[in-house]
Amino acid sequence: MAFYRGHILVCTGQECKQKGGKEVERILVKELKRFGLNDEIKVISTDCLGACEAGPLMVIYPEGVYYGGVQIEDVREIVEEHLLKGRRVNRLLYEMDESEENVTAHHKKDIFSDEMRIVLRNCGLIDPEDIKDYIGRDGYRALGIALTRLTPKEVITMIEDSGLRGRGGAGFPAGLKWKFTHQADGDEKYVVANADEGEPGTSKDRLIMEGDPHTLLESMAIAGYAVGADTGYIYVRGEYQLAVSRLKKAIEQAEELGVLGKNLFDSDFDFEIKIREGAGAYVCGEETALLRSIEGERGEPQIKPPYPPNEGLWGQPTLINNVETLANIPVIIQKGADWFSKIGIENCTGTKVFTLSGDVMNEGLVEVPMGTTLREIIEGFGGGMADGREFKVAQTGGTSGGCIPKELLDTPMDYDSLAEVGSALGSGALLIMDESHCIVDIAKCFMHFFEHESCGKCTPCREGNTRMYEMLDRISKGESNLKDLDKLRDLANVMSKTALCGLGQAAPTSIYSTLDYFKDEYLAHITAKVCITGDCQELVTQREEGERKGETA
Repeated sequence: MAFYRGHILVCTGQECKQKGGKEVERILVKELKRFGLNDEIKVISTDCLGACEAGPLMVIYPEGVYYGGVQIEDVREIVEEHLLKGRRVNRLLYEMDESEENVTAHHKKDIFSDEMRIVLRNCGLIDPEDIKDYIGRDGYRALGIALTRLTPKEVITMIEDSGLRGRGGAGFPAGLKWKFTHQADGDEKYVVANADEGEPGTSKDRLIMEGDPHTLLESMAIAGYAVGADTGYIYVRGEYQLAVSRLKKAIEQAEELGVLGKNLFDSDFDFEIKIREGAGAYVCGEETALLRSIEGERGEPQIKPPYPPNEGLWGQPTLINNVETLANIPVIIQKGADWFSKIGIENCTGTKVFTLSGDVMNEGLVEVPMGTTLREIIEGFGGGMADGREFKVAQTGGTSGGCIPKELLDTPMDYDSLAEVGSALGSGALLIMDESHCIVDIAKCFMHFFEHESCGKCTPCREGNTRMYEMLDRISKGESNLKDLDKLRDLANVMSKTALCGLGQAAPTSIYSTLDYFKDEYLAHITAKVCITGDCQELVTQREEGERKGETA
C-alpha cells in the first residue's frame, strides 16, 4: 500500500466541471509528475463542496487549505510554491484562519466554518468512488451497530426520539413512517429512496449521491433492517447520470466487501439495492406516482389511503424516504437520538440543506441547523445581495413554495414557521431575487411550469393550472381586470383542497403569497397598465406609447 504525505482534492462536481475543474485536475497530475511529486501527493477527484461560485475548488491536505477559482495557468504556481516551498498562494486562497499574519483583505470569509454538516459531512472530503475513503470516515459503522447491538424496534425508537422529519417536502416524522411500515403485514417489504429531485432550483440529493453514495446505501440497509425489508430501490432521475454511475459502482464495492448482500455482519439479515431511472416527470416525485413508475406503469398519483407503509410497491408495505432524510440515519445511530434532537429547534430537529441561488454573491449548497433565519442564510452564507441591489423576495421550497417579502427576512427556516407565513420549506430550494424582478412575471413562470408538468389525471390540477396561467398572462399584458384577482384566489382555493396529489395542492402556494404580500404590483398591472420593472414587455410598450401620445398632444 502506498503512503502519501499529502492529498489534493479537486472538485469536479457539475459547477466546477463547467468552469474547467477536470482540466485543472489533469494539469495538476501532469505538474506533480514534472516536479517528481506524484509518488508523494495523491490527487483525488471529488464532488461538490457547496461553494459553487468559487469553482474550480482545490483542497490541499493535511493543511486543509482551500484554493478557489483555480485555472490551469495557476496549477504550476500552486505545485511549486505550496507543495515544494511550503508557501501558500495568497491570491487564490478561498479561506484561511484570520489570525494568520499573511491574510490580506481580498480573502473571502470562511463560510465552511459556519456550517453544520451532517448530511453533507463527507461531500467534497472523500473520493466518492472508493469505499475505503468512506470507511475511513466511519462508513458502515452505523450499520454494524444496528445489526449487532440493536433490535429493529430499538432502531425505530432511536429515529423517533431524534425528531427527524422527512426532508422531501412534507416534513412527516420519519420514525412514525418507519414504525408503520414495520408493523404492517405483508409477504414482502421494500425500502425506496426517492431521488427523483424534480424541483427546479434543487440539487442537494444529486450532491449527496455524487459526493457520498455509500451514505445512501448504508442508510437504506439500516432502514431495511428496521422495517423488515430485504430489497431496496433507488428511484433516481435519468438526468443524473454521474450519480447513477457512482451509485452502481458503490453497490458493486459494497457487495464485494460484504456490507450489502447476504448475511450482513454475520447476521441473518440480507439486503440488496437496485436502481431505477426516471424519465423526467416532475409528478414522479410524488410517492405513489414514483411507485407506479418503478412497477413499469404510467407515473400517476393514486388515491390515498391506502398509504405506502401499508400497501405500496406491488401492493406490499413500502418505506419511502427522501435521499436527504436517509443521509441523517448513520449519524443518528452513531451519535444518538439525544445528540441529534438538540440540534435545530423544538419540533424541527437537525439540519437542513439549502440550494441557494439567484441574486446573491455566493450561490451553492449550504447546510445549517433548522430554525436559522432567512436573513442569516442570505447575508451570512450568500454573502448578501449581488451588484449592490436591494432584496425583494425569496421563493422558498421550489416552485411549490411561497414568496417571502423583505419584512419577513427574520423568519426561521423550518417547516412550521414558513407555513405560518404562507410558504413552505419543501425541498430546500431557495431562490433570492432583487428589485429588478416583476412579481406577476415570477408567478406566471411558476404557473407555466405547473401547467406543463401536470400529469392531467385530475381535473382541478389539469384545468386549474392552465386557467391560472391564462389569467396571469392577461394581467402581464394589461388585458385583465380586478375580477381576475378574485378568480385567481378562488381557483387556488379549489385546487389546494381538491387536487389528487401534492403537485396540484401546492401549485397555488405562490399565488397566495404574491397576492398577500405584493398585491400593489398586481394592481399596477391591472389599473395603471404599468410593470415597474419592465419585465412585462407589453405593458412597457403601452406606457411608452402613452408617453409619446402625450408629448405629441
